[in-house]
Amino acid sequence: MKSTSTLERRLRANITGEVLFDSFGRGRYATDASFYQIMPAGVVVPRTVDEALRALELAREDGRIVTPRGGGTSQCGQTVNDGLVIDLSKHVNRLISLDVENRCCVVEPGIVLDDLNRQLKKHGLWFPVDVSTASRATIGGMAGNNSCGGRSLRYGTMRDNTLSMEAALADGRELHFGEVARELADVPEAGAALFRDMLALGAREADEIADKFPKVQRRVGGYNLDSLVPRNAPNNMAHLLVGSEGTLAFTTKVELKLWPVIRNKLLGVCHFGSFYEAMDAAQHLVKLKPIAVELVDRTMIALGRDIAMFQGVIASAVRGDPDAILVVEFAEEDQDENLRRLKQLAELMSDLGFAWSNDKRKWGGVVEVTEPALQSAIADFRAAGLNVMMSMKQAGKPVSFVEDCAVPLPHLADYTERLNAIFAKHGTHGTMYAHASEGCLHVRPVLNLKLDKDVTAMRAIAEEAFAMVREYKGSHSGEHGDGIVRSEFHEVMFGARIVADFREVKRRFDPDNLLNPGRIVDPPRMDDRALFRYPADYRVADMKTVLDWSAYPGTGGGFQGAVEMCNNNGACRKLEGGVMCPSYRATRNEKDVTRGRANTLRLAISGQLGPDALSSDEMMETLKLCVSCKACRHECPTGVDMARMKIEVLAARAAKHGLTLRDRLVGYLPRYADLAARLAPLANLRNQSPLLRYWFERIAGISAKRTLPAFRRDTFRPGSEVFGPADGREVVLFADTFNRIYECENLDDALRVLIAAGYRVYIPKPAEGDRPLCCGRTFLSAGLVNEARAELDRLVQTYAPFVARGVPIIGLEPSCLLTLRDELLSLRSDEIAKAIGAHALLFEEFLVREAEAGRLKLATGAIKGKALVHGHCHQKSFGAFSQVAQALRLIPDLEVETIESSCCGMAGAFGYGADTYHTSLDMAEAALLPAVRSSAAATLIVADGTSCRHQIADCTGRSALHVARVLAMSLDSAELQSTSPSLAQDQTHG
Repeated sequence: MKSTSTLERRLRANITGEVLFDSFGRGRYATDASFYQIMPAGVVVPRTVDEALRALELAREDGRIVTPRGGGTSQCGQTVNDGLVIDLSKHVNRLISLDVENRCCVVEPGIVLDDLNRQLKKHGLWFPVDVSTASRATIGGMAGNNSCGGRSLRYGTMRDNTLSMEAALADGRELHFGEVARELADVPEAGAALFRDMLALGAREADEIADKFPKVQRRVGGYNLDSLVPRNAPNNMAHLLVGSEGTLAFTTKVELKLWPVIRNKLLGVCHFGSFYEAMDAAQHLVKLKPIAVELVDRTMIALGRDIAMFQGVIASAVRGDPDAILVVEFAEEDQDENLRRLKQLAELMSDLGFAWSNDKRKWGGVVEVTEPALQSAIADFRAAGLNVMMSMKQAGKPVSFVEDCAVPLPHLADYTERLNAIFAKHGTHGTMYAHASEGCLHVRPVLNLKLDKDVTAMRAIAEEAFAMVREYKGSHSGEHGDGIVRSEFHEVMFGARIVADFREVKRRFDPDNLLNPGRIVDPPRMDDRALFRYPADYRVADMKTVLDWSAYPGTGGGFQGAVEMCNNNGACRKLEGGVMCPSYRATRNEKDVTRGRANTLRLAISGQLGPDALSSDEMMETLKLCVSCKACRHECPTGVDMARMKIEVLAARAAKHGLTLRDRLVGYLPRYADLAARLAPLANLRNQSPLLRYWFERIAGISAKRTLPAFRRDTFRPGSEVFGPADGREVVLFADTFNRIYECENLDDALRVLIAAGYRVYIPKPAEGDRPLCCGRTFLSAGLVNEARAELDRLVQTYAPFVARGVPIIGLEPSCLLTLRDELLSLRSDEIAKAIGAHALLFEEFLVREAEAGRLKLATGAIKGKALVHGHCHQKSFGAFSQVAQALRLIPDLEVETIESSCCGMAGAFGYGADTYHTSLDMAEAALLPAVRSSAAATLIVADGTSCRHQIADCTGRSALHVARVLAMSLDSAELQSTSPSLAQDQTHG
């Protein structure tokens, strides 16, 4: 074998895509969603299929093994190995061809399922193997695992929906794998000998296969030898590759069978007071021919109630305190038929003895869900089951190893009861959810794999559980494949003869064992701790942290536990919907996704990336494109808060290396802003001078292409500390630095609106010093935590008397106001700080709350036309974005539409950086800027974030308004109406 440096050099000379051989880059590919970690020799991200095959060729010549990788969400260790990893997800992801009439398409293996279905939807088609990881699972990975999805009861597995594949063998031969006659008359000679040998094996072993292969649909363990046996139809050689986990050939194209999209559906949420009764009922519920019956257990419901994004759906769909619910889905073309079956479901539950009035064992009934929005929310909650379970903030986590055993439905209740007894025997308990319709539950005992005793328990549980599955003639691998976890147990499940057949297939395809060895055939022990993410020698040295991480276990006051919450599920890799992760959406690099950053942090704090890795240049490069949008805080089901973690890294970096000039200019803005405003013409010279722009870029890293916000002499300077009627309800208006210095009209208009609504508005002077109050946001962005704490201490001291009597604190800038609900509580845990956070409201949040309580007395006038609204990332993270549209709907005649956008890309100072300028534009161009450009000139563009407004202005020339200014416009309209009704009737905004 040649040296790694030789392979790296040859790859760089032949590959235009990324070639990663540094420890940070390799470390990000050392894990998948399993509990294993294996450091690869290197990683290639090819731009084309040809480049991928060239990398395969060079690795073969170098004697290196190759592991293909898609979304990296495998739960059994299929996509980690110690050779060359080839990541196909970034570039090798095209829909090559589509045949609408015959309902089939050809795709490259790196295409993500959701992306494919978005392209198919316009043609009325979809690919229905709807795995819960559809937002990041690639078709190649799904084929490798023989994925199933929640609706396999109707649509079958990946194997059932794969028509053909094209793939390269380890020796470089490219073959077409599809239907063949057993005489192989039309098969090219390049593949004929291989196919002949495989069909001969199928004929020879037909009886053994019939005897030993489980008779359940969800059998994805081992190689699909049953696809090779003689039948009264052609054999499909692609079905041998499906489920082979990259061990037989390197897939380059997949031809898929497509189905008509589901147009109508109804859900029946069946409640059970007893988990056993729920499992026993499943065999009866499927007789109504639903397309899915999905389990959600008590643990998942309880955890979901603690996750902000799921609280609403649970409140709407779950009645009482069930031990389990089964979500039964009907999706016939005729909606009347769905209604009939939903009625039959209620009747069946009654016939089975369930009623809302019964005692616990037979308590239950059906909650009918007919609203599409709630149906989608329930589907999202169920799909997030794995991640919800992993959100436990404790050292022990639900571990996947007996995760997706499948047993015949009549045995499901007994199986789960006995399995719980096994867990209890070994001192733990388990979580269960998912596919009750096919006897395939995602079962995870809670274990801490850092402890020897729990690793021993895992081994014992696996052996006992698989023995029980075999007793029931089920499958030990029912959805997620074999990998390292289950391959070892093939002989127990299939017998020695079938395992010898598996080995024969592997040798015939890949005699030199170059393609992802150790999976399916000749695997390591599943409990070999040398292969674990947390091996026996895993240690995280104690560290001094600057924020409060006490909700988590581990060193650094819990920082270790917070970092380790990432289980690599990859939800941050979604390309549409929500906000997370905007930088990944722009670059598609593993380095720039929340998962990649969390993995890097874990490797750094555990010493696996060398000394001082946390404050290193490589770590700063890892976090460079993190815009601290906080979307992961809200959208990551396990709660990985990268924005907070970044503050820790920045603080460590500042302590060790000091600050750059750019850090100082950004961080200390609140300290010099008023002086700069008084010297505005001088302070703004940089914007007018190309030479100064160039100079600023060279010395401070601020892009010469950007115009900085202009300082103004007319800053917000209220002439009093209190405004409005003496008997009005009290509020405090927080004048943040950005609106106070750059856009004081926003504060002026907010004050005007509050006074017009009859509120008594306080703008108190600081309790300490003359400098205006600040939330410390800019200091946090530079890692200056002590400075931020000092600013927040002044703010808390000033506002404490007001919150003591229940006065709300109202702010305009989301990033500033919401600091009081987030970082403040990471810096101070006293009751006053908690009260400040509890009373902090964005301007529109306050107005909507008052309106819903019937207390808002605001005489708004009509504005005819349309408002297009972009949400600030922090608004979305804290569930405070919908209130913007609600507040605007207080204005008569104004049509309000929101833009489905992620981060605007400016993100504070991010968009001004010379090294981040282009990424900033890429983020904005994903949705925001096209939506603004395509809007009519008369449309109001509304954005509450200062950075968002500046990005819109810089890139489109359009002026965006804070919601306070639009409401002030409506007051103008009302005044005009009262003084000149005829003129106001014709008034429209311009």
